[in-house]
Amino acid sequence: MSNDRSTTLTRRRFLTRGALAASALALPYYIPASALGRGGAVAPSERIVLGAIGIGGRGSYDLGVMLAMPEVQCVAVCDVHKSRREAAKNLVDRTPGNKDCAAYGDLRQLLAERTDVDAVLIATGDRWHALASVLAMQAGKDVYCEKPACLTMAQGQMVVETARRCARVYQTGAQRLSEANHVFAIEMARSGRLGPVHTIYADCRWRDGLRQDWLPAEPEPPKEELDWDVWLGPCPWRPYNAGYVNGGGWYHYADFATDVAMWGAHTVAQALAGLDMTNVSFIEFEYAGPDATMVTRLSNGVRLVLFRTSGSVWEPCQYWHGACGERFDGPEGWVAAADGYTKPDVSSPAMLEETRKVVSEYTARTQRPMNHVQDFFDCIRSRRLTVANPEVMHRSMNICLAADICEQLKRNLKFDLSKAEFVGNREANRMRSRAMRAPFVN
Repeated sequence: MSNDRSTTLTRRRFLTRGALAASALALPYYIPASALGRGGAVAPSERIVLGAIGIGGRGSYDLGVMLAMPEVQCVAVCDVHKSRREAAKNLVDRTPGNKDCAAYGDLRQLLAERTDVDAVLIATGDRWHALASVLAMQAGKDVYCEKPACLTMAQGQMVVETARRCARVYQTGAQRLSEANHVFAIEMARSGRLGPVHTIYADCRWRDGLRQDWLPAEPEPPKEELDWDVWLGPCPWRPYNAGYVNGGGWYHYADFATDVAMWGAHTVAQALAGLDMTNVSFIEFEYAGPDATMVTRLSNGVRLVLFRTSGSVWEPCQYWHGACGERFDGPEGWVAAADGYTKPDVSSPAMLEETRKVVSEYTARTQRPMNHVQDFFDCIRSRRLTVANPEVMHRSMNICLAADICEQLKRNLKFDLSKAEFVGNREANRMRSRAMRAPFVN
């Protein structure tokens, strides 16, 4: 997709085009069918030109999924780790239709130089998600950003406002919103088949981002191998230690991560999708203690249960038997889904007889594919909102981050969803933002 959308035809451009056309008529030539979009290929003019930023574990997976799509051509990759960007470049260059991929160590350079890029994948560490998204949208790129999409409520609002102001397509990587088992569970609740839903559950068992200490300083690696200053980005400066960068050690530190929001970013959006949130004005949080399930109450009377235990997210529980689960309870029954399911859990086997019908009705109504990445690329072409658009992201992340603040303050809180502020609690409201380290600020 070209960034030159001008329709102005100057005299010079007209004469140049005329000369080229005349010379073309005078000579025999061959145009490959792939250039015309035949034989299942996508014509170059119709391809979405992609850049990939942050290409470690999750990022390399996402990039592989995107490279498998014929409408995508990746021209640039970026990572502060030299080994990762070289591996990603090699992956891209081996993929049909993608060659001569450029590699960058600083996303700001990629965004400034690659005016040919239509969209970017952002799968950096969590500390960079919001700022990278904002910078990319300001540079005219559409954004697919992994979750959690922000570290603070203020950062989430920054993403929402930038997407609106710059008219950019944005999708957060809450991919279960586009998976059939989860869609079935969500639609069973949303369509009223369970009766008026009174309780919803979201899997929030992963606890992290709690440590406030620093690791001891170690010699920094050469900047070409790992740019530590850029790795830190907008977070507070800390001395280099390999424990942060190896094996995702940064997950454990409050400077770089979140607590409830780290796993809730996966599941709260799924739970909310089964409800009509139009007239929900506030949510109340009840502090129950460390590692305890937190019960919240929406203003429409529905209980949102943030399920927590001290065990692993992959251990069985009473609500589902996998990770990243959600469940909906109503007077007519309940339904749940999680990772690794061949079919959803239901209170009555008869419910499963409607599985295909419920999912088909969803796709007919929304015209969305059961593929989260494809939904992003489809929306790039149509310019409509994605299934996990900025507002969906911001609402679910605000609830997750409010739960984090409730945990930190160890007190009950009431949060106004429309104003994105706590009611009558200045201390909690001060915690809605963090300072961003210069020069990594919007």
